[in-house]
Amino acid sequence: MRWGIVLVVGIVLAVIIYTIRNLPVTFGLHTVVAILLIAIFIIRSTKTPSSTSFLAVFFSFAVLFLLETLMNKVFIIILNIKISKLISDDTLWTLTGLPQSILLIVIALLISRYREPLEGMWKI
Repeated sequence: MRWGIVLVVGIVLAVIIYTIRNLPVTFGLHTVVAILLIAIFIIRSTKTPSSTSFLAVFFSFAVLFLLETLMNKVFIIILNIKISKLISDDTLWTLTGLPQSILLIVIALLISRYREPLEGMWKI
């Protein structure tokens, strides 16, 4: 895996997505933009077919959704607060995102450790 390239692209995508998320646009637009941008990055930087790239991105977002839902429920139970209170507290809401972020990174590292990419799949 080319972690340097992935890290730089990840930071750029995070800034773009965060910017879109903070604009007064339709809820969820940042998710659609993220899916498209990540799929385009995979398609342009690897020899992976477009359909496989989109499928991988959708699967990743499904895992993210499940982790977010699970972590939010866990925090609501542990802290014994309502979701509206959790969302309204910016610091607490941000902290609830850390476990799912760490889990996603661990999952990515495990997958890259046990599933070697095919030789010559990277274009860059």
